Amino acid sequence: MSADGKRFSHSSKGRLTSRDTGRFQGPSLFDKIGRAVCEAGCLPRKELYEAWETARRVRRLFRGGRVVDVAGGHGLLAHLLLLLDDTSPDAVVVDPLVPPSAETLTEALAAAWPRLSGRVEFIRRGVDDIELFPTDALVSSHACGSLTDRVLDRAVHARARVAVLPCCHDFETCDAGAIGGWLNRPLAIDVMRATTLERHGYRVWTQTIPADVTPKNRLLLGSPEPAAV
Repeated sequence: MSADGKRFSHSSKGRLTSRDTGRFQGPSLFDKIGRAVCEAGCLPRKELYEAWETARRVRRLFRGGRVVDVAGGHGLLAHLLLLLDDTSPDAVVVDPLVPPSAETLTEALAAAWPRLSGRVEFIRRGVDDIELFPTDALVSSHACGSLTDRVLDRAVHARARVAVLPCCHDFETCDAGAIGGWLNRPLAIDVMRATTLERHGYRVWTQTIPADVTPKNRLLLGSPEPAAV
């Protein structure tokens, strides 16, 4: 609860500012990140919690490699993945519409962790316009509609690891398969995505982030299985 008795909602789209710094006074890595984000003063509260919960789960499974953050906006997820695993040399944020304030956030995070300086590049392009490698880790938090499917397709083509937190399931362009008659259609679409990855020789993990951050909280992760000898 805040001082005025109101709940500090993790799903709020209101910006975190220097006035919120006091909410992140602990010694933990998350609190330090929260203070840096508040000092930047440009990030919606929801994005902090969403990126943190996603990054933690990704790093439990995927270590090392270049991070490719698709539709990454301010690039917080890319930065967090580098903080949680310093064996990744660098990250690229691929988004045709990078917010002007992304630089402000990058500077605030680099001020708190100088080792991040120069390691996150913003590329104003779409996911189809970049070269991918098998050592990459593709991530995308709330890539809208069929963009999630393009991220998965590009990962499969490159045989790269991938993690997506889908949203805005477009019933016209996303495949719900025959199970759409039994399951609600957004869930059916995500089940089809998971089975498609398996069909392409991926090991799949299906997880969730806390629902109090976002109701669209299904996290799909996949890593190519080693080729049979």
